[in-house]
Amino acid sequence: MAMTIEERLQRLEDIEEIRQLKARYCAGCDDDHNADTLTALFVEDGIWDTPGLAYCEGRDEIRNFMSNLAASGRIRNSAHMVMNPQIEVNGDTATGHWRFVMAYTGNAPDGSVQFHRIIGYYQDDFVRRDGKWYFQCLRPRVEESDAYSVEKSKFD
Repeated sequence: MAMTIEERLQRLEDIEEIRQLKARYCAGCDDDHNADTLTALFVEDGIWDTPGLAYCEGRDEIRNFMSNLAASGRIRNSAHMVMNPQIEVNGDTATGHWRFVMAYTGNAPDGSVQFHRIIGYYQDDFVRRDGKWYFQCLRPRVEESDAYSVEKSKFD
Protein backbone atom coordinates (compact mmCIF):
# COMPACT_ATOMS: atom_id res chain seq x y z
CA MET A 1 0.00 0.00 0.00
CA ALA A 2 1.26 3.48 -0.84
CA MET A 3 2.44 5.73 1.97
CA THR A 4 0.45 8.84 2.76
CA ILE A 5 2.07 12.23 2.39
CA GLU A 6 2.28 12.45 6.19
CA GLU A 7 4.02 9.07 6.39
CA ARG A 8 6.45 10.06 3.64
CA LEU A 9 7.21 13.35 5.39
CA GLN A 10 7.77 11.58 8.74
CA ARG A 11 10.15 9.11 7.06
CA LEU A 12 12.17 11.98 5.55
CA GLU A 13 12.27 13.82 8.89
CA ASP A 14 13.43 10.64 10.65
CA ILE A 15 16.19 10.06 8.09
CA GLU A 16 17.40 13.66 8.45
CA GLU A 17 17.41 13.46 12.25
CA ILE A 18 19.48 10.25 12.05
CA ARG A 19 21.92 11.96 9.63
CA GLN A 20 22.28 14.83 12.11
CA LEU A 21 22.83 12.33 14.96
CA LYS A 22 25.66 10.75 12.97
CA ALA A 23 27.12 14.20 12.26
CA ARG A 24 27.07 15.01 16.00
CA TYR A 25 28.85 11.70 16.66
CA CYS A 26 31.60 12.58 14.17
CA ALA A 27 31.92 16.09 15.61
CA GLY A 28 32.22 14.64 19.14
CA CYS A 29 34.94 12.25 18.00
CA ASP A 30 36.77 15.10 16.26
CA ASP A 31 36.51 17.14 19.48
CA ASP A 32 39.16 14.89 21.07
CA HIS A 33 36.61 12.13 21.67
CA ASN A 34 34.50 14.33 23.92
CA ALA A 35 33.01 11.76 26.28
CA ASP A 36 30.11 13.98 27.41
CA THR A 37 29.04 14.78 23.84
CA LEU A 38 29.36 11.20 22.64
CA THR A 39 27.72 9.50 25.61
CA ALA A 40 24.60 11.67 25.29
CA LEU A 41 24.01 10.30 21.78
CA PHE A 42 23.37 6.76 23.07
CA VAL A 43 20.43 5.27 24.91
CA GLU A 44 21.27 4.26 28.49
CA ASP A 45 21.97 0.63 27.49
CA GLY A 46 23.62 1.58 24.16
CA ILE A 47 26.55 -0.33 22.69
CA TRP A 48 29.75 0.87 20.99
CA ASP A 49 31.41 -2.15 19.36
CA THR A 50 34.67 -2.19 17.41
CA PRO A 51 36.37 -5.61 17.18
CA GLY A 52 40.00 -5.48 18.23
CA LEU A 53 39.54 -2.12 19.97
CA ALA A 54 36.65 -2.13 22.43
CA TYR A 55 33.19 -3.39 23.25
CA CYS A 56 31.34 -0.98 25.53
CA GLU A 57 27.86 -1.60 26.87
CA GLY A 58 26.02 1.24 28.58
CA ARG A 59 26.76 4.93 28.83
CA ASP A 60 29.25 4.53 31.71
CA GLU A 61 31.46 2.12 29.73
CA ILE A 62 31.22 4.29 26.61
CA ARG A 63 32.14 7.39 28.64
CA ASN A 64 35.12 5.63 30.25
CA PHE A 65 36.42 4.33 26.94
CA MET A 66 36.15 7.71 25.19
CA SER A 67 37.74 9.52 28.15
CA ASN A 68 40.64 7.07 28.21
CA LEU A 69 41.08 7.32 24.44
CA ALA A 70 41.25 11.13 24.66
CA ALA A 71 43.72 11.00 27.56
CA SER A 72 46.00 8.52 25.77
CA GLY A 73 46.99 10.92 22.97
CA ARG A 74 46.76 8.02 20.52
CA ILE A 75 44.25 9.91 18.38
CA ARG A 76 44.49 13.68 18.04
CA ASN A 77 43.30 16.13 15.41
CA SER A 78 41.00 13.59 13.84
CA ALA A 79 38.67 14.16 10.91
CA HIS A 80 35.79 11.71 10.50
CA MET A 81 34.29 11.80 7.02
CA VAL A 82 31.14 9.70 6.56
CA MET A 83 29.41 9.25 3.24
CA ASN A 84 26.93 7.18 1.24
CA PRO A 85 24.31 6.80 4.00
CA GLN A 86 21.77 4.03 3.67
CA ILE A 87 19.10 4.53 6.33
CA GLU A 88 16.07 2.29 6.80
CA VAL A 89 13.37 3.44 9.21
CA ASN A 90 10.83 1.04 10.68
CA GLY A 91 8.62 2.88 13.16
CA ASP A 92 10.71 3.72 16.23
CA THR A 93 13.77 1.76 15.12
CA ALA A 94 16.15 2.23 12.23
CA THR A 95 19.37 0.92 10.75
CA GLY A 96 22.12 2.86 9.04
CA HIS A 97 25.15 2.01 6.96
CA TRP A 98 27.85 4.57 6.09
CA ARG A 99 31.27 4.38 4.48
CA PHE A 100 33.94 6.37 6.33
CA VAL A 101 37.46 7.67 6.04
CA MET A 102 39.23 8.98 9.09
CA ALA A 103 42.51 10.85 9.16
CA TYR A 104 44.26 11.68 12.41
CA THR A 105 47.56 12.41 14.09
CA GLY A 106 48.76 10.54 17.12
CA ASN A 107 51.72 9.86 19.32
CA ALA A 108 54.05 7.09 18.16
CA PRO A 109 55.69 4.79 20.74
CA ASP A 110 58.94 6.79 20.38
CA GLY A 111 57.12 10.04 21.19
CA SER A 112 57.11 11.36 17.63
CA VAL A 113 53.92 12.37 15.85
CA GLN A 114 52.49 9.95 13.29
CA PHE A 115 49.85 10.50 10.64
CA HIS A 116 47.19 7.79 10.20
CA ARG A 117 44.22 6.98 8.05
CA ILE A 118 41.42 4.48 8.47
CA ILE A 119 38.97 3.25 5.84
CA GLY A 120 35.85 1.34 6.80
CA TYR A 121 32.14 1.47 7.41
CA TYR A 122 29.59 1.92 10.16
CA GLN A 123 26.68 -0.47 10.68
CA ASP A 124 24.40 1.16 13.24
CA ASP A 125 21.08 0.54 14.99
CA PHE A 126 18.94 3.45 16.17
CA VAL A 127 15.96 3.80 18.45
CA ARG A 128 13.54 6.66 19.01
CA ARG A 129 12.88 7.48 22.65
CA ASP A 130 10.60 10.31 23.75
CA GLY A 131 10.49 11.59 20.18
CA LYS A 132 14.28 11.73 19.72
CA TRP A 133 16.66 9.38 17.86
CA TYR A 134 19.63 7.77 19.66
CA PHE A 135 22.24 5.14 18.91
CA GLN A 136 21.26 1.72 20.20
CA CYS A 137 24.37 0.11 18.75
CA LEU A 138 27.19 1.82 16.87
CA ARG A 139 29.55 -0.52 15.04
CA PRO A 140 32.61 0.99 13.36
CA ARG A 141 34.25 -1.65 11.15
CA VAL A 142 37.82 -1.00 10.05
CA GLU A 143 38.78 -2.45 6.68
CA GLU A 144 42.17 -0.78 6.38
CA SER A 145 44.32 1.24 8.75
CA ASP A 146 47.92 2.35 8.61
CA ALA A 147 50.34 5.11 9.44
CA TYR A 148 51.73 7.17 6.60
CA SER A 149 54.50 9.70 6.22
CA VAL A 150 54.23 13.24 5.02
CA GLU A 151 57.05 14.68 2.95
CA LYS A 152 57.58 18.39 2.75
CA SER A 153 56.34 19.84 -0.48
CA LYS A 154 58.91 21.22 -2.88
CA PHE A 155 56.81 24.38 -2.79
CA ASP A 156 57.39 24.99 0.96
